[in-house]
Amino acid sequence: MTTTTTATRHSTTPRSTSFFDFYGKPPLAKALPLSLQHILAMIMGTVTVPIIVVGAVGASLEEKMLLIQISLVFSGLATLLQLYALGRLGAKLPTIFGVGFAYVPTLTAIGAQYGLEGILGAQVVGGVAMMVTGLFIQRIRHLFPPVVAGTVVLVIGLSLYDIAINYLAGGVGAPDYGDIKYWAIGGVTLLVVLGVSQFASGFLKLASIICGLLAGYAISMALGLVNFDAVREAPWLSVPRPLAFGIEFYPAAIISMVIICVINSVQTIGDLSATTVGGMNRELEKKELFGGLLGNGFTTLIGSFFGALPTSTYSQNVGIVAMTKVISRYVLAIAAVFMVVAGLLPKFGALMTTIPYPVLGGATILVFGMITMTGIQLITKDEMSARNMTIVSLALALSMGVYAVPDAISQFPETLRLVLGGSPIVIAALVAFTLNLILPRQSLADEEEERRRIEAKLNEE
Repeated sequence: MTTTTTATRHSTTPRSTSFFDFYGKPPLAKALPLSLQHILAMIMGTVTVPIIVVGAVGASLEEKMLLIQISLVFSGLATLLQLYALGRLGAKLPTIFGVGFAYVPTLTAIGAQYGLEGILGAQVVGGVAMMVTGLFIQRIRHLFPPVVAGTVVLVIGLSLYDIAINYLAGGVGAPDYGDIKYWAIGGVTLLVVLGVSQFASGFLKLASIICGLLAGYAISMALGLVNFDAVREAPWLSVPRPLAFGIEFYPAAIISMVIICVINSVQTIGDLSATTVGGMNRELEKKELFGGLLGNGFTTLIGSFFGALPTSTYSQNVGIVAMTKVISRYVLAIAAVFMVVAGLLPKFGALMTTIPYPVLGGATILVFGMITMTGIQLITKDEMSARNMTIVSLALALSMGVYAVPDAISQFPETLRLVLGGSPIVIAALVAFTLNLILPRQSLADEEEERRRIEAKLNEE
């Protein structure tokens, strides 16, 4: 069997039915099980992020349902754009895009201060920033080495833990917040996720989070914690309309969003590279990198006017492509179309809103922990020289310190206070980026040589 990875194909060539050809179109019955893998891997992330954001904003149940719907629709559309491309927009690679957890700390911080309209206004500028980053990525990529990008990802993971813990305790505002029954439900959910992810295989292993959610959901139903009124009242079909939440522009929100959008664009390079190396046995081409970043920025920009949250690559789906070598865009397109269709069905969105917070907490705390470990893995790709350790430690200390004691900057000018105090990611990114530019570059070998010189000089004295 021959693996085809080139992006061009003559019209006289018979249509391929291979799973291992990007342009291959295998029979639907055979493609569906492989598409299901991608659906299982992506759907809970796409649904959970808007639920978390709505919780921070304090939006109504109707707004919660609508945000879930629109996130599903634009996750599907973003993926289709990357698979089939529109001019220079899209990577034309077998990759899945969806609403990403990396944005959550920034989204919740902006939402708590400015509401959904503030988030969406900041996203408009953030989408433009993504596209500009795509245009100049080859020139600025060196400014974000693993020690900088990894530090930001590490802080993202650490700043998500309080969300998961609050959910495990029943959700902020619950009348019996902290009740042991909530912890029991979340604990069972987490144990099922752990058990399935570590001991199962195949489709079941990929669906570990969904298995945990189903177990926790069943217990919650038995305890009378699930209410289906919203599902019964929701219509069967609804098409997203522009400016449903409104759009407002606030400088502090825009600055925070631009920073995370640029950082995430740099992170996207890693997933796109992993797709071509792991699934197609070749390096990522410049036009694919350019198209992928430009397409993601375009989707985020347009989605902002409809109420969609920003998108990014899904590493779990990249892992599936690398593991199976199935690169047929037809297989991934089926998953994308499913997301779009699910987003047009309000009853599906309403059903997602019935998931109790302890269940979400038990399912997501492991995900947040994995984000933290991804940051650590990125950091260790660079040498742990004294220089790099200084960058990581100072960025971590300042960002998480201010996050833990927000009153420490209460006397700062309002805009600066909102930018720095809203999310630890901003401080981490600014500190790591600045130190990487100004600190003298020294490798471990350089440090060892310097110690020898110092020791020799001391011995002479």
